Amino acid sequence: MTTIRLRLTAAAITLLLAAGCGGSKEDKALKGPLEVNGLSTPAAFADIEDDRARAAALFEEMSKVMLHPRCANCHPKTGGPTQGDDMHPHNPPVIRADGMGAPGMTCNACHGTHNVAFASMEGSIPGASPWILAPALMGWAGATPAELCAQLKDPQRTGGRSLEDLVEHNGVDHLVGWAWEPGEGRTSAPGDQATLGALTEAWVAAGGHCPAG
Repeated sequence: MTTIRLRLTAAAITLLLAAGCGGSKEDKALKGPLEVNGLSTPAAFADIEDDRARAAALFEEMSKVMLHPRCANCHPKTGGPTQGDDMHPHNPPVIRADGMGAPGMTCNACHGTHNVAFASMEGSIPGASPWILAPALMGWAGATPAELCAQLKDPQRTGGRSLEDLVEHNGVDHLVGWAWEPGEGRTSAPGDQATLGALTEAWVAAGGHCPAG
């Protein structure tokens, strides 16, 4: 656990240093990378002085990843997982059960520890260890950023997980990281995992306020 937190903190420090950590908010907004692969970094929001407004803007940016098909396909509100950029129903049809699928048709029957390219056609079977569907209480596909934010702040809908747990999950969890290495035939989520982790940490530090809507 200590190693994980050190990795996440190092990633966040790297982004903050690049943004001019230690200077004024104006300096932070002007120095360093303001975006990574289409996802804004915390530095892009450093000139928003009001904590509530800055936190809301940070979460809006986080939601670009969390509501992206690479994440939302495994966070359905009802039924089984979806797949593809268009989030169509999983084929073959499967059910959530305990998150690993029904007996005799579990996720690991088809999904291994890594992505596997198809031998005779384009595309691939996604994989990670373990490949698992999010619990029903953490389904959010189709939610608005405001709805997702409220859900993540409600312990009854996160299995008792804290916002600090979310920082760690977004910043280092291997299934989240898969969103940027999704295999042939899939569009990666915007940004990278270090940027998502840094955004989440900055959002919590600003008070964890939610966007309107």
